[in-house]
Amino acid sequence: MAKDKNAPRYDKQGARRVMRKRDYLADFGGQLALGLMANLVGQLNYFYTDKVGLAVGSVGIVLAISKVIDAFSDVIAGNFIDHSKGGDHKYFRWILPQIIPAALIMVLMFTVPIQAGQIPGVIYALITNLVLSAGLYTFIATPFSAVMTVRSRSLSERGSIGLFRAVANYGAGMLISILTIPVTNMLGGTQSAWIKYGVVLGVLVFVLFAICCHNGRQAKFACDYEEETEGAAEEEEEPVPFKEAMTMLLKNKYWVIILLFNLITSVTSGITASGSIYYCKWIFGNDNLVGIIGAAGMLATVVGFILSKPIIAGLGIKRTISIGLLGAAILAGIRCFIPTNFTVCVVTGLLGSFVQIPMMSLYGVLTSMTIDYNEWKYDKKLVAMSGGAIFGSKVGNGLGAAVLSAFLAIGAYDATLEVASTSMRYSIYGVSNYLPVVINLVMFVIFLKFDLEEKLPKMREEIAARRAGKTIEK
Repeated sequence: MAKDKNAPRYDKQGARRVMRKRDYLADFGGQLALGLMANLVGQLNYFYTDKVGLAVGSVGIVLAISKVIDAFSDVIAGNFIDHSKGGDHKYFRWILPQIIPAALIMVLMFTVPIQAGQIPGVIYALITNLVLSAGLYTFIATPFSAVMTVRSRSLSERGSIGLFRAVANYGAGMLISILTIPVTNMLGGTQSAWIKYGVVLGVLVFVLFAICCHNGRQAKFACDYEEETEGAAEEEEEPVPFKEAMTMLLKNKYWVIILLFNLITSVTSGITASGSIYYCKWIFGNDNLVGIIGAAGMLATVVGFILSKPIIAGLGIKRTISIGLLGAAILAGIRCFIPTNFTVCVVTGLLGSFVQIPMMSLYGVLTSMTIDYNEWKYDKKLVAMSGGAIFGSKVGNGLGAAVLSAFLAIGAYDATLEVASTSMRYSIYGVSNYLPVVINLVMFVIFLKFDLEEKLPKMREEIAARRAGKTIEK
C-alpha cells in the first residue's frame, strides 16, 4: 500500500512535523547568505591594512566602535519586531526589504576612498561597517533567528534546522577563507580586484536571500496546522515594553550564558578568519596558503555535518558543548608549542573545525530553549528579543577582527616590511594561539552552570498545563 505523502507527520514527542526538503534547503541558503555577510568582516582587517593602507590602529578603532554600537542593535531590533503585528509569519516581512541593500553593501565595503586621505577612508570604513552589521545584518538575522522557533514546535525539526544553519554559517566562513585571497590575488590583488570580488558576493547573497524569502512566505508554519485542527491559531503575544523585556532577559541566566557562548565562540572564529591570512603571510611566507587551511576546515565541516546528529544524540547538549570547548582549547594549545610548522597548523585547524561543528549546530536550539524558559518563568516568550542572543555571533566575528587589530598594533605591525619583526610574530602567535586557549577555557567554566537541558521537560509540562487551564477558562 502506497504511503500517503500528505498524511500528517509527528516526532517522538507528538509534535507536528512541518518542514519539507525544500524548506531546509531554502533556510540553509538564507543562513549561508548571512554567513557570507558576517565572515566578510573578518577579511576587512587585512583589506584595510594591506590593500588600502589604513593604519592598523585606526582599523582597530573602527571595528571596536562599530561592534560597541552593534552590540545594542539586535535587542533593539528584536523589540521592534516583537511589537509588530503579523503573528508567526511576520518575520519574513522584515527580511524582504533588506535583501537588495544587503547585496549593495557587499560591494560598497571595498570602495574605500583612500585617495582622499586616511581620515575620509576611516570614516567611510566606519559608516559602511555600521550599515552592514548594526543595520542590514541585524534586521535580517534577528527575524531569521526567530523563524526557527515559530516555524516548528518539533524539537527534532528545530535541531535539524539548527544543524543545517550551523553548517551553512561555518561553510560560509570556510568559503570566504578559501577563496578570498587566492581569487583577489588572481584578479590582481588590488583594491579593484576586491571590488570585483564584492560584486560576485553581492549577487550570490541577493539570490540566496530571494529564494529563502520566497519559500518562507509560501510555506506553512506550525501555527497554520494548529489553526486547521483547533479552529484558532495561538494568540499573538502581547508586546512587552523594551525596558521590562530587557530586564526579563538579563534575569534569565540561561539567556546570558547563551549570549556569552555565542559571543566567545564567535570571537574565536573571527580571530581564526582574520588571523589566518596574517599567519600565512608573515609566519609561513605566503598568504595564498590560507586557501589550504580553509579547505581543510571545509573538509572537517562536511564530516562534522554528517556526524553531528549522532554525536549530539549520544552525548547530549551540555557534554557536546563541553567537549567542543575543551577540544578547541587543547588544539590551540598544541600550536603554542609548535607555532611555525605548517602541517601542525593545518591538522589542528582541521580537527578544531570538526570538534566545533556539533557545538555550533546547537546555537539555535539553545536559543529556543531560553525562549521556553522565558515562557515558563514570565509567561512571555520574547521570541525576537531572545533571538538577539545571536548578536553574540555577529559581534563576535567583528570583535575578533578588532582584537586582532589591537594585537597587531601592540606588535608594531608594518605591512611594508619584507619580513616580520619579532614583535609582529609574537603578536600573531598571541592572538592566533594563546588567546583561543584562554577564551575556550573561560567559556567551558561558564557553561558548567547551564543545567536547563535537564529541567526543560518538566517546565514544558507546566507550560502545557498552564495553556490548557487558560483554554478551559475561556
